[in-house]
Amino acid sequence: MKHTIVFLDRQSLIADMRVPSFAHDWIDHDQTRPEEVAARIRNASIVISNKVKLSADILAQAPGVKLIAVSATGTDNVDLAYCRGHGIVVSNIRGYAVNTVPEHAFMLMLALRRNLLGWREDVRAGLWEKTEQFCLFTRPVNDLHGSTLGLVGYGSLGHGMQKIAEAFGMRVLVAEHKGAAVTRAGHTPFDRVLAEADVISLHTPLTAETRHMISTREFGLMKPSALLINTARGNLVDEAALAVALTSGRIAGAGFDVLSVEPPRDGNPLLELDRPNFILTPHVAWSSREAMQTLADQLVDNIEAFVAGAPRNVVS
Repeated sequence: MKHTIVFLDRQSLIADMRVPSFAHDWIDHDQTRPEEVAARIRNASIVISNKVKLSADILAQAPGVKLIAVSATGTDNVDLAYCRGHGIVVSNIRGYAVNTVPEHAFMLMLALRRNLLGWREDVRAGLWEKTEQFCLFTRPVNDLHGSTLGLVGYGSLGHGMQKIAEAFGMRVLVAEHKGAAVTRAGHTPFDRVLAEADVISLHTPLTAETRHMISTREFGLMKPSALLINTARGNLVDEAALAVALTSGRIAGAGFDVLSVEPPRDGNPLLELDRPNFILTPHVAWSSREAMQTLADQLVDNIEAFVAGAPRNVVS
């Protein structure tokens, strides 16, 4: 069988793509708008998507699709129930971001903990030039060493975070699932992690259970000195509640790489926060050149394994 492979958002991946070892036609689209998806995958047997949504009504118009190869770890853009019911295999990418996402998260932590943006503002405002001593004391600086990191999500990224945290001399708490009746060995109850952590970092998928897992109640449990880091999914956090928590001083700061809608088209309360204690980056924590090449290689590995009859990285 000669496969037709359609990559719906090739522009999302800056990497060299290895040519699969089986007979195929490969069609790249830099980007695909929602109204273009059905027509583009109608004759495909293999569809590659990073963030393009593949809903049940779209997939019903493409009966030849046998594999959806997600070029990311998250699969919330795919109707998994439809795929299970119609024999479509869904594979994803795993472990490729084990260095790049933790490094980005720690960049945000360090910048906030040491007040990097605040110092930059003060130097630009000429405050250093006006002082009568060699340094400024206009902003607090705190170490990561000796502080407590709370991890929500303990897959490959959570393990990567723990490794770096321990090198910094941090204490690490791994949160149990929110609302869990039993706490597993090596885990700490969710609410206790929020109450004890100096920095809370999110590394969990977006599901119905995790949507808005951090909102007004949870901010009320955190220390006023706590930082919240989110390099996972925007909708894990109630963004309006976060804006209130930051502007009211309920927490000390936050570093986000994700928003609930990406790219933001109709505004977002976090886009309006012009504060030195909030840093927002445009969903790039995953995107080091090294990580993207690893992703591209694994993507082709997934496709070749499926065609060989031994699917790998299958999402149930």
